[in-house]
Amino acid sequence: MTTSDYVRIDHLRKAYGHGDSQVEVLHDISVGIARGEVCVLFGPSGSGKSTFLNLLGGLEPADSGTITVAGTDLTALSDRDLVEYRRRELGFVFQFYNLVPDLTIRENIEVTAHLSAEPLPVDDLLHRLGLWEHRSKFPNQVSGGQQQRCAIGRALVKRPGLLLCDEPTGALDYKTSKEILCLLEDVNRSYGCTMVIVTHNDAIRHMSHHILRLRDGQLVEDERNPHVVPAAQIEW
Repeated sequence: MTTSDYVRIDHLRKAYGHGDSQVEVLHDISVGIARGEVCVLFGPSGSGKSTFLNLLGGLEPADSGTITVAGTDLTALSDRDLVEYRRRELGFVFQFYNLVPDLTIRENIEVTAHLSAEPLPVDDLLHRLGLWEHRSKFPNQVSGGQQQRCAIGRALVKRPGLLLCDEPTGALDYKTSKEILCLLEDVNRSYGCTMVIVTHNDAIRHMSHHILRLRDGQLVEDERNPHVVPAAQIEW
């Protein structure tokens, strides 16, 4: 692990099934992600993107190899310690929001604040996310973009070091997708969290510091972007 690596993955393998039906989903993946990077992960359906994200999030065990985040080897942790890792270090943003329908926008954000000893102030976060005027509404009373902003707030309020975003704009229209990408850019700049974004949208590479691409479970692209473009300027 180099001094700049916040995430270090070495010789990672993951397979599903047994015997003749076994399918290796990730083949000997090794990569480092620097602290504070926006890292985008591309690949067609079935390439291993979701499995990669689940392993990085401590949601599934690796078959072999190591995953080190902030100096902690996830592959050596017990189930209880993995829960603590997710509480302390991790934020998740999903394509379909996964908000609690019976809680208000504010309450959906507050529900994870107790996981941190030093959560971000919820009022400040609501203002920054453009949700202050919607704070007392329920998820079905706001737009998809506002629900995704709430989901980002829920992940962010506990001050995660690592933010994992699984197709965060996949269910949104073009204009709203651009707004969410600008918001993620602002989150990275303002809070310094390392960000891994899984997406099918190749244009997002231009706003990212680090570009990864999987194909059939193999890492076929691992490049740093020398000319990061502001999210507001990317087109697709």
